Amino acid sequence: MRHTISLSLALAAFWLLNSGHYTPLILSLAVISIAVVLYIVHRMDVVDHESQPLHLTLKLPGYFLWLTKKIILANISVVKHIWLGNETISPTVTIMKASQKTDIGKVIYANSITLTPGTVAVNLVGDQIMVHALLRENIEALQTGEMDRRVSRLED
Repeated sequence: MRHTISLSLALAAFWLLNSGHYTPLILSLAVISIAVVLYIVHRMDVVDHESQPLHLTLKLPGYFLWLTKKIILANISVVKHIWLGNETISPTVTIMKASQKTDIGKVIYANSITLTPGTVAVNLVGDQIMVHALLRENIEALQTGEMDRRVSRLED
C-alpha cells in the first residue's frame, strides 16, 4: 500500500509539473489517468520495493553529492590524461566483486562506475562486475572499496 501511495503521489506531481494547467477539466483528467495507471500497475503486480525503492529516499541525496564530486574529479583526470597524450593512458579491464545484497544495489553500483568518467561497467553477472578503465589508477581507486561501501550503506 505504501508503494502505491508513493507511486500515485509521484504520478500526480509529474502530471502537474508537465501540464501547467489547473482547470477542473485537466485536473479531473489527471485523476482519471492516474487511477487507470494505478489499476493497471496493481493488476500487473509490479509495484514493490524494487520498483519503488522508498528505503533509499533519505540516503540518496548524500550519495548523489558524493558521486557528483567523484564525477567532477574524474572528468578533470580524464581531460588531463587526454592532453598529456597516449603514453599516460593505461587501459585496464578487471572483475570487481559487488557486495550489495539486492539487485537494485548492484545496479546502482554498476551505474555509478559507468557514470564516473574513465570507467565503464561492461557486464554485471551475479555479484561480479567487469569494469573497463582508461587508467589503471581508476581501477585501484575502485578496489579501495569506497564506492562499494557507500552503495552498500544505501541498502541498509
